[in-house]
Amino acid sequence: MKRSFKTPIAFSLFALISLWLSITAPAGTTLFSFNAGKELFAIPDAAIPVAGASWIVSLIAVLATAATWWLSLQRKKTPLWLTAIFAFVLVQQILIVMFVGQMFPLTTTLQGSLALAVPLIFGALAGVLSERVGVVNIAIEGQLLAGAFASALITSITHSLTIGLLAAAISGALVAGVLAVFSIKYVVDQIIVGVVVNVLVIGLTSFFYSTVMARDLIALNQPERFDQIDIPLLSQIPIIGPLLFSQTLIVYLMYAAVAVVYIALFKTRWGLRLRAVGEYPKAADTVGIKVYRTRYISVMLGGALAGLGGAFFTLGAVGSFSKEMTSGAGYIALAALIFGRWNPLLATLAALMFGFAQNLQSVLSIIGSDVPSQFLLMLPYALTIVAVAGLVGKVSGPAATGKPYIKS
Repeated sequence: MKRSFKTPIAFSLFALISLWLSITAPAGTTLFSFNAGKELFAIPDAAIPVAGASWIVSLIAVLATAATWWLSLQRKKTPLWLTAIFAFVLVQQILIVMFVGQMFPLTTTLQGSLALAVPLIFGALAGVLSERVGVVNIAIEGQLLAGAFASALITSITHSLTIGLLAAAISGALVAGVLAVFSIKYVVDQIIVGVVVNVLVIGLTSFFYSTVMARDLIALNQPERFDQIDIPLLSQIPIIGPLLFSQTLIVYLMYAAVAVVYIALFKTRWGLRLRAVGEYPKAADTVGIKVYRTRYISVMLGGALAGLGGAFFTLGAVGSFSKEMTSGAGYIALAALIFGRWNPLLATLAALMFGFAQNLQSVLSIIGSDVPSQFLLMLPYALTIVAVAGLVGKVSGPAATGKPYIKS
């Protein structure tokens, strides 16, 4: 194996940041609160001394960095668990320093982060299904927005959350179908088509909102919302219970979607064929795999998932549709997809990271922190650039992504 020092260099940079935080750490404590009010038993709040905890994290960071240098010199890869521990302790250090003299509500912050991450996860899964089969899905934003609009309108008319959810999935699949037709059949540049589709959906939803919905907002834009479903006993486990097992139906569908997409991609014959089309379409065609049909199906399935993610805005969170309410969530999902290396599980973790950063800046603004909110919003994108640049390992998508296949 060829020696590479990109990972230890990246670790070294973050270790230096950790040391700087320790040197400049203010005196005082940060109070961590773990309770949301539904637990079987309460976990006592923990007062963490900022300076002491910060130096402990820096020591762990330095040791982890030394381990990566040793592994690189031995021509070995840095294990994922070491990277995960390194990232986890650094996040803890940042939180301890930022919330000095304040209370950090851990459980409620994680709940808010998950809520913000739900549409991102659905969008990232849509990107995985599309790009794994060879089609760049820049149109995730349009699929999310179409799902949000359709779910609000149809649920308001029919008073059925189930029908509204189906409408969202169908609308997302139709938007993805437009992307697929122009990309696959007419061999138009996939990036250009994706951008055009996004602009088209923004224009159409804004037009129909102004000309249809705005005429009677009560009848056409006031859908019911899914209630929280508490799973007995599991929802009362401290921290994990309120976070994972006291959610709406859309969130539970998201859990299932992540598992199904991962298993389908990597544990089934269908997934093997799909990945073969995304890597070597000519070879796949030679052995009898229908390349065009596989691409159409996969892209539209991804669009249906993105539509469900759009429905979360209206049926799970806000309760009504507004113009461009997705606010770039599709592009964030695309960044999560890249950061997650086109893997459903890793993309989900990346989307959760983005959701956490978005929610954390809201929490900091509430307590009046001096930390600029723009810094927290920038951080996930900066980490994505670091990942794409290969500083934490090589990141590259499927070989045939973005390349049209013309059958000879």
